[in-house]
Amino acid sequence: MGSRTEQSAVSGQQSAAGTQSFAGQAVATRDAYGAALVELGKRNEKVVVLDADLSGSTKTAKFAKAFPERFFNMGISEQDMVGTAGGLSLAGKMPFASTFAIFETGRAWEQIRQTVCYSHLNVKLVATHSGLTVGEDGASHQALEDVALMRVLPEMIVIVPSDGFETQQVIDAIAEYEGPVYVRLGRAKVPAVMPPDYKFQIGKAHIFNLGKDANIIADGIMVAAALQARETLAKEGIDAGVINMSTVKPLDTEALLKAAKASKLIVTAEEHSVIGGLGGAVAEYLSENHPVAVKRIGTRDTFGGSGKPDELLKLYGLTADDIVKTVIQAIGKRL
Repeated sequence: MGSRTEQSAVSGQQSAAGTQSFAGQAVATRDAYGAALVELGKRNEKVVVLDADLSGSTKTAKFAKAFPERFFNMGISEQDMVGTAGGLSLAGKMPFASTFAIFETGRAWEQIRQTVCYSHLNVKLVATHSGLTVGEDGASHQALEDVALMRVLPEMIVIVPSDGFETQQVIDAIAEYEGPVYVRLGRAKVPAVMPPDYKFQIGKAHIFNLGKDANIIADGIMVAAALQARETLAKEGIDAGVINMSTVKPLDTEALLKAAKASKLIVTAEEHSVIGGLGGAVAEYLSENHPVAVKRIGTRDTFGGSGKPDELLKLYGLTADDIVKTVIQAIGKRL
């Protein structure tokens, strides 16, 4: 099992109001989460935070330092953490419960289903260290199934932010929403991709542009890869669009239909299994409402492995080059 004491510094700037802002900055989404929690705690004293002995890694330690009386280290006891979060919500608090994605969605799935979702409790599950980019900790710590596990649950909102700036806005938005939410964050630093004027809304995708040859629907770290692929494809004379579908459930079906009607090829890209994740959600909707060719980029019915994040993304076919190849091959077969 990986270390439960990892620490990292945050390098965000300060806005005029004193709130840390990550607009335009490359930062790990977990770092943005830690900063956003502290600011939320200042504004709303109902916010409480629970962690499963991983607060240094999930960055909830920042909240613990600022509001020790509102922080609960539940130990290596994820099921207890989720059940306690449910109880706190019934007592009028707004609990944020965090640990690694593999532990939150795997070990505590029954509690999430039976206690949180079935009763529509106002519990925010914010998990870090998702996907292949956990890196050297290997397959046991790389959640590639968590979106599928959460998406199948009735009442659950599922969000996968693309960068630190979006993550900050996601935390603020889910605090305004009454009900269960799962937010999937990562370990590694990611590029800034969202524009400074971007405003996150639950259930609304961000359309960077629509392409006439193909449209790439991505979430999380794959949004940056999709934007890079778009530039490469443009040099090949291929007009590709990019959509950040950060809310996987509920899908922004209006944006999805626009993309499907603009081109006859949809490519999905996610740092997750193609089974049950964003690709599955997109394919399910389009097959019933506007059938077009859909190609899914993600891991394929396999566990992860130990290695450097960039090496793993290349090994499992989750790079901008892989998106480019997929689009070119799909267009070639269609012509």
